[in-house]
Amino acid sequence: MKVTKICCIGAGYVGGPTMAVIAQKCPHIQVTVVDLNEQRIKDWNDPNTDNIPIYEPGLSDVVAEARGRNLFFSTDVEKAIDEAEAIFISVNTPTKTYGKGKGMAADLKYIELCARQIAKVAKSNKIVVEKSTLPVRTAEAIKSILDNTGNGVQFQILSNPEFLAEGTAVTDLLNPDRILIGGDTTPEGYTAINALVDVYANWVSKDKILTTNVWSSELSKLTANAFLAQRISSINAMSELCEKTGADVSEVARAIGMDSRIGSKFLKASVGFGGSCFQKDILNLVYIAKSYGLNEVADYWEQVIIMNDYQKRRFSNKIVQTLYNTVADKKITFLGWAFKKDTNDTRESAAIYVADDLINEQAKISVYDPKVLKNKILSDLDYLDTRKSSENADAVLSFENPYEACEGAHAIAILTEWDEFTKYDWQKIYDSMQKPAFIFDGRNILNAKELKSIGFIYNSIGS
Repeated sequence: MKVTKICCIGAGYVGGPTMAVIAQKCPHIQVTVVDLNEQRIKDWNDPNTDNIPIYEPGLSDVVAEARGRNLFFSTDVEKAIDEAEAIFISVNTPTKTYGKGKGMAADLKYIELCARQIAKVAKSNKIVVEKSTLPVRTAEAIKSILDNTGNGVQFQILSNPEFLAEGTAVTDLLNPDRILIGGDTTPEGYTAINALVDVYANWVSKDKILTTNVWSSELSKLTANAFLAQRISSINAMSELCEKTGADVSEVARAIGMDSRIGSKFLKASVGFGGSCFQKDILNLVYIAKSYGLNEVADYWEQVIIMNDYQKRRFSNKIVQTLYNTVADKKITFLGWAFKKDTNDTRESAAIYVADDLINEQAKISVYDPKVLKNKILSDLDYLDTRKSSENADAVLSFENPYEACEGAHAIAILTEWDEFTKYDWQKIYDSMQKPAFIFDGRNILNAKELKSIGFIYNSIGS
């Protein structure tokens, strides 16, 4: 079986970049990305590819090369489903906010809606590919819906989880550590797996394409994110001990990172991890463990989330305590709002929660982020539902210039590790601030010695 037409349902952070790279590397395959959000599709089709809705280094160039040739963005979901041999499901799977599993389980309502729409439209055999992060055995539920449509169409369900890091998504797609494809261990299942292997083999070496059963593939995604998040929470747990004892967490991380059994990645102490995957996937893992009665396993992984939440509270508390136990009516400038550099994604960003804590203390927050706009900042705070929207609007200002954001501030908090922050004229910033002038480096990216020589009172995580 050869795949010549692909449909991807969902034009977000996973679907958009993934399909753009597939289209670029497979010019013989027609790739159509569909979404019901008309504005999002309009943005993907913007003639100026710098205005596409997802910011990732290099993505606009990939889209510009393939769009209109074999890459298309559309709101005509049914047409794309009908024409495609392979349908990728790449819709959001947020943590449930209601009912059984509230606060932990993945909300699969969008996945089910996709499955029902595919079942309704499909007139020929299809390969359906899970691209969203899903709990174990979701493929079984999708297959149950698709196989009971009564229209005689045969479906093969594959799990093909993404292992992208936002900010390096294009590089990760072009040069992946591995591609994981899970499917049924039947002749039909193997045929479907091989069809998807052939797509990726256009640019990925086959020794990097792993094939498993579908449940192993689903669980591997959750486990990978859980392990990475656990490392961040582990080094963050040590950061407080370092502060109390006089050790430097950066030196500790460097020392243990040189151990080949541990490695240096994900050992950067910070104000906490964010993004769409880590917290959601760990909570999902906790819920699955509890559903099987594995309470000790659930408690172990839940502690990773508890530590991450604690680190964010600890950072905001440190700001208040250092500023003489009050930040009421004081201007605190946030440099960075995205959850990490080189992305405009703010989901679960530490900045949201630190700002919320400081607003509760009646601080005035000024924000500069090179890729995040004011309306997104306010919508993030409104989503927490801790106060009225008008109160958030009164408490937060957004600036397009970092120097203006810092002018008159009592303190600066570094919440995202954007490279440009290390290149500022910090003497100029110091001269424009209230004195004493404080810096709280939540990402450990600034030169402490230089800033202290200027006159800043400098605080960082773990030192």
